Amino acid sequence: MPRRKSMSEPSGFEIANRLFFRLYQCSNLLHKNGTRYMGDFGATTQQWAVLGALARPLVREKGMSVKDLIEFLMLSRQNLTAVLDRLEARDWVERVKDPEDGRSRLVRLTSEGNRTWDAMQGTIEAFYAQALTPLNDAEQVQLYQLLDRLRDGLNDV
Repeated sequence: MPRRKSMSEPSGFEIANRLFFRLYQCSNLLHKNGTRYMGDFGATTQQWAVLGALARPLVREKGMSVKDLIEFLMLSRQNLTAVLDRLEARDWVERVKDPEDGRSRLVRLTSEGNRTWDAMQGTIEAFYAQALTPLNDAEQVQLYQLLDRLRDGLNDV
């Protein structure tokens, strides 16, 4: 015989609603507290994300196209352009011609951008350590795997 739901058990919609609200809250707290941690550098979480994407080992020397950066960070062109303009004004990134396609531009860290990124590492590590304190290592792995699956589902919407 199928089990009947009690009146106190949340429905599928209620669970989904709570989940998406929690994600919204976490996103807001990530921006608020991440920006506070980046305060000494005068950087926002969006700028931090762009620098991090460009600092990855396979990208750091060559850079990456704006199109690839948009896809990697899942941003709109308009939002990314504004962040890149601010980072370029600070001499943290530069847009250069792609040697393989002269019509295209690559975005890469400047020397100053590399120095800034390297200087941010201790602050970023402290932020991660404090923010992730409630989760053990296995829970952190499980959470990012679940978020990967959710991101894939959202991509299909």
